[in-house]
Amino acid sequence: MKKIAFILNGEKRNVYVEPNDLLLDVLREKLGIKSPKYGCGRGDCGLCTILLNGKSVRTCLILAIEADGQEMLTVEGLSKDKLTPLQESFIRHNSFQCGFCAPGMIMTATEFLEKNPNPAEEEVKEAISGNLCRCTGYTPIIEAILDVKKK
Repeated sequence: MKKIAFILNGEKRNVYVEPNDLLLDVLREKLGIKSPKYGCGRGDCGLCTILLNGKSVRTCLILAIEADGQEMLTVEGLSKDKLTPLQESFIRHNSFQCGFCAPGMIMTATEFLEKNPNPAEEEVKEAISGNLCRCTGYTPIIEAILDVKKK
């Protein structure tokens, strides 16, 4: 076991991990962060997406020990006080049915909108192309993201 330290959703945290512990498992099982979900285990579905130092990453592909000294943001950290405009837009556009993909989609879109605050529809489609959703057909998700772009 090795003790690692990092900032999670704005708070300094410490946890003991095994060398082969995945960041997804540590977040969910040791730290109680349930928004990243296990999906494919190969980084293909985007269900386990969080922001690591401001970049979207798949936690099923990262060893927890690699997070030592890093800063992580999950959906829980986005909405500590109130929902973000993106989260509100997802609700307004009915962008989730089962909700399983929502945290990964929101984290991916959060990073994307930080880099590109006024995207075209094709750019939004490209940005979320690594996130799978089996319920909505993507249209309400794309509409929600486009709705919060800077005017």
